[in-house]
Amino acid sequence: MVRCVDTKGHIIEHFLGVEHVPNTTSISLKMTLDDLFSQHGLSISNLRGKGYDGASNMQGELGGLKTLILNENSSAYYVHCFAHQLQLSLVYVAKELLKITSLFLLLTNVVNVVGGSCKRRDQQQAAKVIEALDVGEIPSGRGLNQETSLVRSGDTRWESHYGTMVSMAILFPSVIDVLEMIEEDCLTQEQKCEALNLSTSLQSFDFIFCLHFMKVVLGITNELSQALQRREQDIVNAMNLV
Repeated sequence: MVRCVDTKGHIIEHFLGVEHVPNTTSISLKMTLDDLFSQHGLSISNLRGKGYDGASNMQGELGGLKTLILNENSSAYYVHCFAHQLQLSLVYVAKELLKITSLFLLLTNVVNVVGGSCKRRDQQQAAKVIEALDVGEIPSGRGLNQETSLVRSGDTRWESHYGTMVSMAILFPSVIDVLEMIEEDCLTQEQKCEALNLSTSLQSFDFIFCLHFMKVVLGITNELSQALQRREQDIVNAMNLV
């Protein structure tokens, strides 16, 4: 995705494409970027800014993509993605709260256990539940297929948990039903105990309260994060939003 200014001073955004990379090392990413620029007749020397997340392969001072580009063009200043900074801030705050961390661990376990339910008669219902939880479907004016899947350990996309929590709140009775089916039908005691423990935990006051509490909190921050990523957004409006 590139942004430029036209002859009238208007910001224009163009989607250049999606490229496959053999690996995510900074050198591999730089080579892919060079090839992409070459395909479109663009030059790194004309680049005046770049923005992405704070992973070491991207913004590392010694060998990150940021540094490789700056070595070639010192005017290509790096700016940390505002929306990503918001997500990281939320991660660090939430990780200080044991009950919130427990909430997301439980959600991850539910996806794993329901997805592995073992009898044919509950597979169809389990499939619907796991699909909704994994896709994180949210009714909206733009359709249901939002990129909001539950990311099991990826703090860099914290907003993705929002869709899963909305789905969990809507599908809560079905989730409990599937867990009860697993308790009855699975052959091993370990699977039955795991389903029983999950069912008990999901129906506890702490889980239900934290689920609805974080659904509200992430609903607010999700709107802000989406606003920060709008194509017409500029630095002045972004600072006012934050």
